[in-house]
Amino acid sequence: MAAAAQLVRGAARAARGPPALAVAAAAGRRALGSAPPRVAAGRGGRRAALAAAGALGGLALGLWRRQAAMAASEEEEEGDEEEELRQRFMAPPVSGLRELRRRRRELRSRMELLIMETQAEVCRALAALDPGAAFAVDTWERKEGGGGISCVLQDGEVFEKAGVNVSVVFGLLSEEAARQMRSRGKSLKAKDGKLPFCAMGVSSVIHPKNPHVPTMHFNYRYFEIEEADGTKQWWFGGGTDLTPTYLNEEDAVHFHKTLKEACDKHDLKLYPKYKKWCDDYFYIKHRGERRGIGGIFFDDVDSPSKEEVFQFVKSCAKAVVPCYIPIVKRHCHDSFTPEEKLWQQLRRGRYVEFNLVYDRGTKFGLLTPGSRIESILMSLPLTARWEYMHTPPESSKEAEILEVLRNPKDWVH
Repeated sequence: MAAAAQLVRGAARAARGPPALAVAAAAGRRALGSAPPRVAAGRGGRRAALAAAGALGGLALGLWRRQAAMAASEEEEEGDEEEELRQRFMAPPVSGLRELRRRRRELRSRMELLIMETQAEVCRALAALDPGAAFAVDTWERKEGGGGISCVLQDGEVFEKAGVNVSVVFGLLSEEAARQMRSRGKSLKAKDGKLPFCAMGVSSVIHPKNPHVPTMHFNYRYFEIEEADGTKQWWFGGGTDLTPTYLNEEDAVHFHKTLKEACDKHDLKLYPKYKKWCDDYFYIKHRGERRGIGGIFFDDVDSPSKEEVFQFVKSCAKAVVPCYIPIVKRHCHDSFTPEEKLWQQLRRGRYVEFNLVYDRGTKFGLLTPGSRIESILMSLPLTARWEYMHTPPESSKEAEILEVLRNPKDWVH
């Protein structure tokens, strides 16, 4: 019995890998030496023991080979998955593919994959319309934690400047940023003055060359803060909005209907609520006009549940390409006059004013230590113009768009 037990233990060790096979053989030899005299002395007993040792050793080798084959298969699958993800994205994810795979069920990982996919989808759709130009892909690291991927196209035939950025940052929230959040009603309980946070998002601004193609902006983000007692506050924010130089009602209706369809999949109340929020948010107070003709905008959304809000954000992100690309295709080859180009430059000046004076994302970025200024200010146009006391003629196309910017319209009813 003792000999059999040793053989089994030796075989079990052998299953762990090739070096252990020698251990199994040694166990068999020791078993022969310690067997009762009547077994060890007989040739038949010795043959039986050797056969048992050989069978168990063979079994162990078979087990090890199967385990090795399974491990190799899993490794090959992981390699294929990594290659597939690399082809889907513009660059490797900030958190790394292995880390994302390890935490694949956590919402933070799913959100990072969503913003990476959105960045790639938008960049490829834009590049297909401007084949003579290419996106510069710039990966960067933040020494305080995290980093990002900036994709920027400049001086194309269709797009004067188009940027699509992803950032995944973490660390300690600055006091200025915490103060900005508290001013919005956030109750943040710091420990020794420290608030660990994680923020991630995809943000894009697209400035076309042709004044008959609108500028478009979108941003979708997730924020998480750990308070002094270990509890976590989380929320989502984002939106998509259109800034035309000249009003085209067909474009406006298409843009808003596409966004409404994305919202309606989740709750019929969302589009009217977030459309109004967008009109109110993108308001240039000192000019008395909106930045554009709106879209949707929301922030600090933390209900009804994390999963439900994530699915809503995903639907909105997937609506970016279909709400905008058809408009670009329709107008990118329209003819235009020097006077129309001048009006585009003046409207871009308004865009700059809003982003630098009022935009919450720009302010947060500038207040966060280690932020990448080039990525934050990517939203600014390559060219803009400010003229003293410029007023368009009454009943002109320029005056028409100003009327809509001062008095937002309902585009879908």
